[in-house]
Amino acid sequence: MPWPDPVLLHGAIVSVVPLDQSHCDDLAKATADGELFKLWYTNVPTPDGIADEIDRRLGPQATGSMLPFAIIDNASNKAVGMTTYMDIDATHKRLEIGSTWYRKSVQRSGLNTECKLLMLTHAFEVLDCIAVEFRTHFMNRQSRNGIERLGAKLDGILRSHRVMKNGMLRDTAVYSIIAGEWPAVKANLMWEMEKPR
Repeated sequence: MPWPDPVLLHGAIVSVVPLDQSHCDDLAKATADGELFKLWYTNVPTPDGIADEIDRRLGPQATGSMLPFAIIDNASNKAVGMTTYMDIDATHKRLEIGSTWYRKSVQRSGLNTECKLLMLTHAFEVLDCIAVEFRTHFMNRQSRNGIERLGAKLDGILRSHRVMKNGMLRDTAVYSIIAGEWPAVKANLMWEMEKPR
């Protein structure tokens, strides 16, 4: 039986729901917003590649190595991005939150903070994870800043770690939050959600 089971996570401004093809139209519009697919240092699908990307993420779910989600903006009830529990290690109760992207118009809106709060709470408090990882391209400063704002610590850089679809080699920045750090990380994320803007 794959671990973890699909789950719906609901917050005040965002919901994280199991990904399926019903999200295809919303996500095609989302990836076109800001032409995110043109970013050279990340792998955001093109609008016409969304259906294939959904299938690609759903395939490993059957083996227990990936659990993909659509990120829903509660105000519009539209899918505005994707995220995934991935590199799942049920034996050692570890996983990565990754392959995350949001349409340009909702970036820096608080959706990512609440999305990560929901996913991390589920990982540490329901799944009893001992560690949650985040990985990103060394050059993706926006992603690295966001991961660091969550309270994750840099474990190191995996140099020439992956061959990207454009043929370049990716240096991967690896971050993690461990179970003992979760109470402070959670308190900070809740403060970030509640503080005046």
